[in-house]
Amino acid sequence: MIKRLLEAGVHFGHQRKRWNPKMARYIFGEKNGIYIIDLEKTAEKLKEACEFLKNTASNGGRILFVGTKKQAQETIRSSAERCGMFYVDRRWLGGMMTNFATIKKSVARYSEIQKIKETGVVDNLKKKEISQLTKEASKLEKSLGGVLEMKRLPDALFIIDVKNEDLAVKEAKKLSIPMVAVIDTNSDPDPIDYPIPANDDALKSIELMALLISDAILEGVNIYKKAENAAKKEKEAKDAEEAKGKGDVKAQ
Repeated sequence: MIKRLLEAGVHFGHQRKRWNPKMARYIFGEKNGIYIIDLEKTAEKLKEACEFLKNTASNGGRILFVGTKKQAQETIRSSAERCGMFYVDRRWLGGMMTNFATIKKSVARYSEIQKIKETGVVDNLKKKEISQLTKEASKLEKSLGGVLEMKRLPDALFIIDVKNEDLAVKEAKKLSIPMVAVIDTNSDPDPIDYPIPANDDALKSIELMALLISDAILEGVNIYKKAENAAKKEKEAKDAEEAKGKGDVKAQ
C-alpha cells in the first residue's frame, strides 16, 4: 500500500507558509519548503475510513461524494457512479442538506420536466415554452445531476479538499452526518470523523483515494445485496411452506 501511495504522490503536502498546525501529527517532515505527509499514518487512516464506509454500505447506507474543484470533478463523478452512490461535482448549493426539502422540490421539478418530455406533452407546447423547459432542465441537471435519485439525506459524506468544500462540511457537522475526507496539510482535520491525510491537489492522488474508497463501498454494497437476496429467498420459501400448509388443510 505504501508503494502505491508513494507512486501517486500522496505524500506531497503544501508549502510551509500554507500549513495548518492541526495537521502536524500527520506530517513526516519537510523537503524544499514542502511538507511531506507521513504515509504510514495515511495508510492507517485510509484503512479506518474504508472500514467505516464498507460497514455503512453493507447496512444499506447511502454515501454522498463531494469534490467540486476542477481536478476532482471527473473522478468524483465516475467513482460515485461506479459504486452506485450520489455525488456533487459542480457547485455545492447552500442548504443542500440543511434545507433538504427545497432540494427535493427541485428534484421533483426535474422529474416533472422529464415526464413532460417522455409523455409527448412537450409536442403541444410552443417553441418558446420548450426552450424554457430545456434550459430549466439543463440547469437543474448541472447543479443536481448527481443527487437526482437521493430521496433522503445521505448516511455519510466522502469529501476531496475540505477547505474548498467548507459549506458541505458545515452542513454535515450541523446534521451530525459522518464525514470521510482527504485532508491536505493546509486544512483542519478536527471537524472530520475519518480524516485521510493526503495530497488533495494532484490528480493521481485524488484518483487513488477515490478508487480505494469506492472499492470499499462496493464491497459493502455487495454484502448488503447478498443479505437482501438471502432474506428474500427465505421469505419466499416461508410463504411457499405456509401456502402448502393451507392447501393440505383444505384437502383434509
